[in-house]
Amino acid sequence: MSTSDRKTTRVAFQGEPGAFSEAAAIQLLGDWITTVPCPTFDAAFRSVPEGAADAVLVPVENSLAGSVVRVFDLLLESDLGIVAETILPIEHHLIGCPGTSLDDIRSVASHPMALAQCEKFFLAHPHLKRVPAEDTAGSVREAISRGDKSAAGIAGRRAAIHYGGVILIESIQDNAENFTRFVLLIPVSREGSGEPANTATAASAAVSDLMIELRVRQMEKLESGSLLKMSVALRLAHKPGALLAALEPFARHGINLMKIESRPIHGTPWIYQFFLDLLAESSGQLDAALAEVRRATSFLRILGLYPVAKQDSPQK
Repeated sequence: MSTSDRKTTRVAFQGEPGAFSEAAAIQLLGDWITTVPCPTFDAAFRSVPEGAADAVLVPVENSLAGSVVRVFDLLLESDLGIVAETILPIEHHLIGCPGTSLDDIRSVASHPMALAQCEKFFLAHPHLKRVPAEDTAGSVREAISRGDKSAAGIAGRRAAIHYGGVILIESIQDNAENFTRFVLLIPVSREGSGEPANTATAASAAVSDLMIELRVRQMEKLESGSLLKMSVALRLAHKPGALLAALEPFARHGINLMKIESRPIHGTPWIYQFFLDLLAESSGQLDAALAEVRRATSFLRILGLYPVAKQDSPQK
């Protein structure tokens, strides 16, 4: 399908133009999509049912900071499901106004997590004031729009390009092995809807184009022996051995439990639900295990079934 034949496909993300989430969306799907910046994760999830976007791209975990817990809560509250993942190397750059040098800088703004991941840089430059901001890309936009040569932001390369800033120092993050995993969400059916659970609902032309492009890209990267990943949420009976009974079927069917995390259930203090990431060679393995797991749980929802993303190393 040529670019001119495609419908405009809108992909929402949390953050401002130039954010890492926008870079991840383009890495996964290409630059033919229209990205839709949203101020919060809640707004990004609302953008699809409100008709402002066709799909959503959100971060679910960072290799250093851990899970993005608000996204997990919103996944359970929404009718969106995971259809793909992508892993973006996170490289933090010091970005200032054109004509600025490092000697001119007196304050550096960014998201608190980005500031924390550049601790060695600030220890080496103790005169620089740290300024917490809502967004990495937004910190660059603010510095460039003011034309303040004493101010800089920490963000990705895409933010520097988008706002016309200059990179004063590249890759100032403490740890080069810094990656964020993002997932692509589209509307899906849920159990009780009359359709098979977690299958795409009647899609618009834009979503259909997105899925075609996604499948083509996935096939190009697919390697022999590639695995499937399934993300699942479940709740257990409040009795001894309930967690063991729910997990044993995965081991019996040769499924690799990559991640398990508990989250409180809102409105029921001290009762928890679990989020799992599973790896298997086939969907048949997963179906057989899940049939057994359902008997040991009080609630189970498949959040998505998708190919495992390849992790690229940061550029040197």
